[in-house]
Formats: sequence, structure tokens, C-alpha cells
Amino acid sequence: MKRHYLKQSVSFQDRLSAWAEQLREQAAKLKPGRERDDLLAKVRQADVAAHLDEWVNSRGLQPPK
Repeated sequence: MKRHYLKQSVSFQDRLSAWAEQLREQAAKLKPGRERDDLLAKVRQADVAAHLDEWVNSRGLQPPK
């Protein structure tokens, strides 16, 4: 079976930011409740993922000791 690779034209950071913004907009339209809380949790996950990606790709990253 042959794998198909997809070359991303938009950076991971940009895709995460766009997704988080889309979720924020959706959450803003909802009344307080479970569904809104779930969307906001995903926004926090996207923010953490962006922060971790930035940290992992930073020049000052030191290997674990």
C-alpha cells in the first residue's frame, strides 16, 4: 500500500490559530452550557499546542538531562 503525503501550505501555528479563532467565534454565539464549555476547552488545547510547538521549535531548547 502506497502512502500519500500532503505538503502543507500553511504553517502548523497558523492552522492552530485559525482553528482556535473559529472555535472562539462559535463559542461566542452559544449560551453558557456544556457545548460552549467543550468548545472553549478545545480553544485552550489549541493554545497549549501552539505554545508547545513554539517551545519545541525554539533555538534555545536544551535536551533533557
